[in-house]
Amino acid sequence: MLRPRKKYTVYDLQRCKGQRILTHIHVKSPEEARAAEEAGVDLMSCSFDSPEAQARLPRLVEAAPSSFLSAATPHGMASPEEAIRTGFRALEAGASSVYCSASPFIIEAMAREGIPVVGHLGLVPRHVTWTSYRAIGRTVAEAAELHRRMKTLENAGAYAAELEVVPHNLARFLSSRTKLLLMSLGSGTGCDTQFLFSDDILGDYDERLPRHAKAYRDFAAEHRRLQQERLAAFQEYIADVREGRFPERSHLVEMDDALLQQFIGEISSGH
Repeated sequence: MLRPRKKYTVYDLQRCKGQRILTHIHVKSPEEARAAEEAGVDLMSCSFDSPEAQARLPRLVEAAPSSFLSAATPHGMASPEEAIRTGFRALEAGASSVYCSASPFIIEAMAREGIPVVGHLGLVPRHVTWTSYRAIGRTVAEAAELHRRMKTLENAGAYAAELEVVPHNLARFLSSRTKLLLMSLGSGTGCDTQFLFSDDILGDYDERLPRHAKAYRDFAAEHRRLQQERLAAFQEYIADVREGRFPERSHLVEMDDALLQQFIGEISSGH
């Protein structure tokens, strides 16, 4: 472990604003969560948007017990009441806060109940039908709208917001004009955290790496290599069985020959 672990609170994170940039990884398995904590990452996030993801959250918390972990709520929560129930369910499962890309109306309901909420600004993948996949904030009008939405989230009670694919100089300015922690995903170094998905860091897919991401390993190639090794191993096993090379004597248990002959004799005599 690279540094002593102290599990952050929201209060701790707010005190870090303007002091240093926090590292932030979205993890998808207990193994990734454990590695991220051992490596010394500051913050983690994870999905909480399906029964499988909700069942996985306690295992992530168990794997990284000293880490601040935000759980991403399902898309399409239909009411403030549903959002509140979902938020408390995530906290009870061990999350430190929840992420929500819903409207400030929904976020405000959770915040009023004391649930720490992270909102979303800039490119919102769930809402790309309105924007397409592109940087948000390159025009004066878009910059003004980003500022308005940021203040709306702030007034709704969010403590942070993911800022996705916003021009880095605009992002720096916005971060200086809000008490929100702005979490940069492709928005430069002027925010409060640098956020990447574990899939990007590990190179764990075959698609083109997004412009804002950096791959530090090539897990996709390793998965392909392992699949070829699986195929080769299974083929060798089949050939060994068919040609009598498996099992060998070393793989077998043997009965004492004298006892075996005694048994055969007893069976043959009808005892």
